[in-house]
Amino acid sequence: MSHLTRRDLLRASGAGLLALSAGGALSACGGSDGGSSGGDAATGTITVWSWTSAAEALRGVVPLFEKDNPGIKVDVQDVGNPAIWDKITVGLAAGGQGLADVLHIGCDYLPGYLEKFPNGLADLSALGADAHKDKFTPGLWPVVTDKAGRARAMPWEVNAQGFFYRKDMFDKAGVDPAAFATWDDVIAAADAFKAANPGVGLVGLNRTGTPGPDVDFLQALMQQQGAFFFDLQGDISLTSPECVRALTIVKRLNDAGLVIETPGSTVWRAQMKDSKLGAGAQPSWAAHFIESKFPDLSGNWRLTRPPAVTPGGKRTALVNSTHLAVSASSPRRAAAWKFVEYALTRPDAVNAMFKAGSVFPALTAAYQDPVYNEPSAYYGGQPVLKTFTDLLAEGGDATNYSGDYARALKLVSDAQTKVLTKGADPADALQEAAKLIAQQTGRKIK
Repeated sequence: MSHLTRRDLLRASGAGLLALSAGGALSACGGSDGGSSGGDAATGTITVWSWTSAAEALRGVVPLFEKDNPGIKVDVQDVGNPAIWDKITVGLAAGGQGLADVLHIGCDYLPGYLEKFPNGLADLSALGADAHKDKFTPGLWPVVTDKAGRARAMPWEVNAQGFFYRKDMFDKAGVDPAAFATWDDVIAAADAFKAANPGVGLVGLNRTGTPGPDVDFLQALMQQQGAFFFDLQGDISLTSPECVRALTIVKRLNDAGLVIETPGSTVWRAQMKDSKLGAGAQPSWAAHFIESKFPDLSGNWRLTRPPAVTPGGKRTALVNSTHLAVSASSPRRAAAWKFVEYALTRPDAVNAMFKAGSVFPALTAAYQDPVYNEPSAYYGGQPVLKTFTDLLAEGGDATNYSGDYARALKLVSDAQTKVLTKGADPADALQEAAKLIAQQTGRKIK
């Protein structure tokens, strides 16, 4: 089910997931040391940049924060997505001029900011952030730290990958997706599923990669194995056995006739409406998206843990996350940090934001709230949110998007296209992509 791009993953914030639990009726400063010394005010008005429902959720925290922190006022601004990325990039390149005090940053931008503007975001470890590092989904802390191990942001949102499927279709085939241990089991069920559901696919992909790359599924298969385009040191790791294995699975699914061509969201929605898609690996916020866009399919969809790539392998892939950082150029870093800490390390605060229709929390203590165990009528009474909180409690491996993710994304997409449309060998295609990334970026191949 490849209806949304990774940019969409960051634009959407899990809005409306609370509805699932309600019975289914129903996202630098070149001259600074990035620390907290030197004219740092713990009072005054701080500005916060975010977008859409995430910004609205942050506004909900403000009244209690201001009550508990006299002397600090908070102005949350909805900058918009993707406009926020341009504004942050321009501000960092200008030495921090014009930046807000608090910045909402996605997982595929943060590493690039840390590489290109190493002193642009405040050192939150110096402000006390390390006291909270074990409170978040395992695998997220390395994402928010720099090469010296200093926290430059705090985790807010995280989305694990789930395996959504049409129970009615699999029942016709006599197959139970909840019993899938690995993707090999999915492929083994291909003939039975296709015989019972002619013309239906289990994975929607834009095989040609036009007009834009479509490798979210491939990336998730890599992430389940602790792999990605780059390792945590920034070296190119596309030629690793894990990455080759991931692309090989995509090829095998295609060869088994389980991939259906899905060139864009318009086609995907039509396929969903016409029951041409029987499954899909998607993040947690997709649960409400499916429910809200396809109400007529209530009772047909279910959710289970994604199959592992290898026997006994991990089921969890942290496919996207967003974070709050403090600008190192802010004269109110102490006050800004107080707001970030208040909003992201208190279960009552993050759950208030979640219940307001916002981001799925990375703070694991938040999952004790009963809302995460309540059934969804749309999904046949399943406690859908619990599937995701269980996966998040297990944690995943950290992903380093690096500052060259955009370049790599296009080349990896080209590699997938060669495999799916021209019969290229997955190892050879990824080797070629790795060489091109190395040539274009100067990074070494691991």
